[in-house]
This record gives sequence, structure tokens and C-alpha cells, in this order.
Amino acid sequence: METNMTPQESLQLIESMIGQAKKSFSRMSFYFLLWGMLLIGAMIATYLLRGVEGVWSQGGAWGVAGALGGVISSIYGARQDKAESVANPMDRITGWVWATFVITMIIMIVCTSGKGQDPGAMITLLTGLPTFLTGQIMRFRPLILGGILFWIAGIAMYFTGDALTLTLLYCGAMLFGYIVPGIMLKRQEDVVRTA
Repeated sequence: METNMTPQESLQLIESMIGQAKKSFSRMSFYFLLWGMLLIGAMIATYLLRGVEGVWSQGGAWGVAGALGGVISSIYGARQDKAESVANPMDRITGWVWATFVITMIIMIVCTSGKGQDPGAMITLLTGLPTFLTGQIMRFRPLILGGILFWIAGIAMYFTGDALTLTLLYCGAMLFGYIVPGIMLKRQEDVVRTA
């Protein structure tokens, strides 16, 4: 099948694809903002409840944050998929990057918790991978730097046992690795929407 497009038509097609990709990537701001806030909340709750006996001191806040985030993300994603008539190949790649992250994270939590170990430092290290890759796919420097920040925070968390230091490292990584890039993506989304 041969198509004869004029240079102008080719340029319009390319511009349209770039516009779709920008809209698609910028809508990811929701996920970074949602998960950043939920996970900072879980970490602060864990720190505040560290002396309390029972499930809340053993990760209950993380379970609530994970379940709530999963439900909200699923509903939002389903609505976005219905609204988007064209699937962008980069959306699929990014989706698979994050899906493999979640699967690996769950396996890591089960394995480390089964041995009575805190998975926090290793999960923070692991979080650097999809964040960095998403930044590279999107060519969005704040996420690339966010991924690097998660790696640095994860290493630092591994070598500290102080609860306050762990909390500050994790919350700082979430703030500058998820929330700040999420705000920046949201601003881009608003610009794309008004254009």
C-alpha cells in the first residue's frame, strides 16, 4: 500500500502525533501527584505510629495507601482510556514499565517482610528505575532527576537505622521525585489543553 503525502501533510501528521504524545504524557501528572501524596502520608503515619503495637506499626498505612491508590488509579485510568480514542505506543511502553515495577515491588515486599526485613530502602531504590525510564521516554528531565534521587535516597536509607532520617529521606525523594515533576507535568498539560 503506497501513500503519497505532500510534505505539508507529512508535517501535519507528525505535529498531530507529537501533540497526542504531549497530551498523553502530561496526563500522567495525576498519577505522580496522587502516589506522591499517598506515599508521603503513609511514611509520616508510619513514623508517627512507630511505637504503637499492632498492624499500624507493621505497615497498615502502606496497605491503605496502596489499596486506595490502586483503586483511584484504576478508575482514573479507565476513564482516560475511554476518553482517548487513539492509543499511543509510548503509553503502552510506559504502562508496561510501571506494571513490571509493581509486580517486582510486590514480590520484594513479600520476600523481605517474610524474613522480617524492612523493604523500604530496596523499594526506594527500585522506584528509581521506572521513574528514570519514564523521564527518558518522555524526555522530561525532572523525572530523570527524580529517578536518580530515588536511587540516592534508597542507598542512604539502606545505611541508616534512624526513623526520622529514613522518613525525611523518603519524603524528600517523593516530594522531588514525584510531586514536583507531577506539578510541572500538570502545568504542561494545562498549556497543551489551552493550545
